[in-house]
Amino acid sequence: MLAEPIRNDPFIRALLTRLPAETRVSFSETQLKDLKQALDTQPNRAHVVDLRWTLGFWRWNFYFTLLFGRDHRELSRRAQRVERLTMAIAVVLFVTISTLFGLLVLYLVKSAMGVDIIPDFSWGIWDWFKGKYL
Repeated sequence: MLAEPIRNDPFIRALLTRLPAETRVSFSETQLKDLKQALDTQPNRAHVVDLRWTLGFWRWNFYFTLLFGRDHRELSRRAQRVERLTMAIAVVLFVTISTLFGLLVLYLVKSAMGVDIIPDFSWGIWDWFKGKYL
């Protein structure tokens, strides 16, 4: 199977059309491949969801595009800080909620077994749970 010449690539054709004629012919195949690799900042990547449609309304056409997939762009320093802060907050929230839920389950198990750690004191959670679900 023969490789398609790099000059037939749409990106390279668009690049060459913007150059003077004498410069166009001076590039070798290797140089063109290297130029494409260096300049093509948006390589073709498949999206998980790629919906595109057009809606015609009288004299106007409107287009809608919905793309969903992994973001391959490099983040700025500020975006990296925001991402780290958001991740830290998410982890703290997850650990806090998990801990509270675990304590609630332990309290309900303790109450179901009839264990009374502090005599004559109740949060009322067991009575509420028993009345609602049991």
